[in-house]
Amino acid sequence: MLYGMLFSVLAGIMVSMQGIFNARLSDKIGFWHTNTFVHGSGFLVAFIIMLMFENLNFSPIKEVQPYYLLGGVMGVVIIFSVINGISSIGASYTITLMIVTQIVFTAGINYFGYFGEPIILLSLRKAVGLVLMISGLVMYQMN
Repeated sequence: MLYGMLFSVLAGIMVSMQGIFNARLSDKIGFWHTNTFVHGSGFLVAFIIMLMFENLNFSPIKEVQPYYLLGGVMGVVIIFSVINGISSIGASYTITLMIVTQIVFTAGINYFGYFGEPIILLSLRKAVGLVLMISGLVMYQMN
């Protein structure tokens, strides 16, 4: 569990930094050049790591649901949206809105068991926890 928590914190740090870096890069070279650079450089790093630590075998990809292959497409939309959000309303507000949206959306995914996720019913305690998290994020953004 600690392992997962540490990587979740790392992801939170990286998403925040990436959004700001991408927005500044986009100021100079544009949205689509930035998006292309981000995904191209990410591809190169991931490809090198894959070659170092894993077999070059994509045949199991035939066994997954086709919509699971849309992660890269979603990444393009994410980068574009984060750049526009940070450029328009700032990093803190953008990330706060992203977190609130992720909390609500993933609670729905878990509640209905979409995409192979285990069903997690929304108990009163969990609902109160969600409301408190969202309230805290909203309060953080208030002047």
